[in-house]
Amino acid sequence: MVVVGLGMPTMEQLEKLLAAEPDDAFTLYAMAMEMAKRARHVEAIAFFDRCIASDETYCYAYYHKARSQEVVEDADGARATLERGLDVSRRAGDAQAVGEIGAYLQVLGG
Repeated sequence: MVVVGLGMPTMEQLEKLLAAEPDDAFTLYAMAMEMAKRARHVEAIAFFDRCIASDETYCYAYYHKARSQEVVEDADGARATLERGLDVSRRAGDAQAVGEIGAYLQVLGG
């Protein structure tokens, strides 16, 4: 991945990075987060899906994808995403992600 200055890249920079490396998990995650920040949750979900397809162990993509799913009123999808993320986080040994994803899953009643 190409590093761009300090801080979060702008949308224009993210688009350039994505054009150069369309399967880069970090860039896909950053683009998803930017879409969510702009309340473009359907697009955010699609970028989170691409991030997860690129790197299944990108644990926080599951957490934030579920947040966007909850916003678009897909609670069942959010629970399924969190359950998968919890499994992946456990297999990856990411205790912090396990805790945060597990806590969110409990809030959603899963």
